[in-house]
Amino acid sequence: MDLSNLKPAEGSVKNQGKRIGRGQGSGKGGTATRGHKGAKSRSGYSKKVGFEGGQMPLQRRVPKFGFTNINRVEYQGINLDTLQQLADDKKVGDTVDFETLFANRLIGKNDLVKILGRGELKAKLKVSAHKFTASAKAAIEAAGGEAVTL
Repeated sequence: MDLSNLKPAEGSVKNQGKRIGRGQGSGKGGTATRGHKGAKSRSGYSKKVGFEGGQMPLQRRVPKFGFTNINRVEYQGINLDTLQQLADDKKVGDTVDFETLFANRLIGKNDLVKILGRGELKAKLKVSAHKFTASAKAAIEAAGGEAVTL
């Protein structure tokens, strides 16, 4: 065995792939399979997201409509039936506040909380939240609880 007859072990190497741009003798020199001229033949070319070859992109062809209020305040809604479920499962005592809701993974740490009126509440709870719907507040107080706005 010498340098002239070295080869990898049987089954150790998959095909080596084309060696592009390594001179005319390789048969893949010259334009190195990139064709002639144009942006794609140049080094450093990268296509922009949504670029359609100069055709007006879909994003610009489709009509725009609507309005986004930059001052909108998003609340994480929690319904009365969810609060009742927590009470039934003994996950809360007689108070429901931000910390207990966060601990039960119903809200994120930066969320604002709004209590909504779906379902019915039998448990007597002192509920603290940023907002309440009228029906939710009435239901909490009807059950003997208290609605505290943060």
